[in-house]
Amino acid sequence: MEKGIGFAVMELRDVPTLTAVNDAWPLLLELIDQSPASARALPRETSRASEALHRLQVSTRSALGALAYNCGGIVLESGWLRLLGGGHDELHSLAQANDLGEPPPDTVSPGFLVVAEDVLGGRFAIDGGALGAEHGTVCYYGPDTLAWSSLGLGHGDFVRQMLAGAGPEFYADLRWPGWLEEVEALALDQGISLWPPPCTVEGQDLAAASRKAVPHAELVAFYDDFARQLG
Repeated sequence: MEKGIGFAVMELRDVPTLTAVNDAWPLLLELIDQSPASARALPRETSRASEALHRLQVSTRSALGALAYNCGGIVLESGWLRLLGGGHDELHSLAQANDLGEPPPDTVSPGFLVVAEDVLGGRFAIDGGALGAEHGTVCYYGPDTLAWSSLGLGHGDFVRQMLAGAGPEFYADLRWPGWLEEVEALALDQGISLWPPPCTVEGQDLAAASRKAVPHAELVAFYDDFARQLG
């Protein structure tokens, strides 16, 4: 698979050009089938997939392009983590999540590109220069820190590690007894709101926090607004 973000272009490419390469999807399918994280790929919807790939301007040789073009996204651990792809009825596409419109001929890399979301409102993004990490590195914005932190991985390695079962260790401090049953009851466009928020002293004990299902977009907006209020 291609390494790096790969979504900066010098010249606009159409979908046939972006797919006329060795596709990374067969390798990703193997990783999905072998995943201990109960991974499942959401069905591909042709028009959405083509639009997402065209707006990303990245080839299917990369994990990013392969996900955009070959599936609606990948769901891990019953929906705790959602790797974004071409889009699904309950999960927005990579293009939609990043408000990517029709690419002009002089397309340039965005400051960052959101590539995955979790049920608590956390987001993973590839740094294109705006997050303070190495260019092309995946960073995480969590509800417990309200700040971007580098994982030191490119997108392809991030996808492989999560499919290989890195979730439990990564989220060890953000889970509570019974979390799985609560996540299983959600739609993919929902998340779990915690009160007090885990970024506060009072919200450190997640088992004691008040929890409710809310639209995922509302959850993301809440943490962004809360971070602005805290400066």
